[in-house]
Amino acid sequence: MCNPPFRSSLATTALTVLVWTLAATLAAAQEGGGGQPQTVAGCPALSRDFYPCAKPKAQAFTPPRTPDGKPDMQGAWTAPTATGSQNIEDYPGDTFLGPARSLIVDPSDGKVPYRPEWAAKRQEHLKEYIDPMGSCYAPGIPRQVYSPRGLNILQSPGIFAIVNELSHYYRIIPTDGSPHIGNTIRLYMGDSRGQWEGNTLVVDTDNLTDRTWLDIVGDFHSDALRVTERFTLIDRDTIFFETTLNDPKVYRQPWTMAFPLRRAAKGHEIMEEACYEGDHDLPHLLDNGFKIYLGLTPPK
Repeated sequence: MCNPPFRSSLATTALTVLVWTLAATLAAAQEGGGGQPQTVAGCPALSRDFYPCAKPKAQAFTPPRTPDGKPDMQGAWTAPTATGSQNIEDYPGDTFLGPARSLIVDPSDGKVPYRPEWAAKRQEHLKEYIDPMGSCYAPGIPRQVYSPRGLNILQSPGIFAIVNELSHYYRIIPTDGSPHIGNTIRLYMGDSRGQWEGNTLVVDTDNLTDRTWLDIVGDFHSDALRVTERFTLIDRDTIFFETTLNDPKVYRQPWTMAFPLRRAAKGHEIMEEACYEGDHDLPHLLDNGFKIYLGLTPPK
């Protein structure tokens, strides 16, 4: 069964809990432990505490290098504190989703700063729509980095690539100074361009659609979203990931998430997991009244 994140009605709660239990068990096995860590790379794992601790470590660490002299981040990575993108804000947990701690470090309340006219939209999404990833659509940016199952980073001169285990998602990020594509083109994964600033890869992503969510519970953006991501090694086995989302249509201000990516245990392999193979969940959800999400301004 394909088991990406999806929205469930009461009729599908038992199936959903089973799916997430299996997913959590697999993730724990792949990461070599059970549950979320309390510390990562000598820093508290909770984002609001990890963020100020990781910054000086990033400045002090001398990373290994690729043959072309760039910091070497190649390998398999997981986001152990991101709870499989269930919820990017604090959440106590329920029969559908487990507890989550906010990944948001700015603003300091750990909440997405929606404009007032959009404040109720997330609850509407949760009640009416299937998580786009549950429809086997691409996760968008920056959700790709904290999707379930983990990811693999590949590097070559002028290229930084991210390949996910879940559903064949991937992103190829040119780092050769090439310009963005024309702004009339909209893509689920947007158009990413990277540049190295010292030991940090800074990735600017534009040209996004409004058809992806930031987590299972329906946090959203418009097609005006622009994302800046920063990848920095703070030791050989930990990437300090920081991302700022700027969308003046939907948010009162730009806001930032930060969390660690931890190198997977030795011997871990990124598997090939397709989405639609044997998947019976999507028709069941549609039969129970949920709809396919087509963005904030769906086509007529």
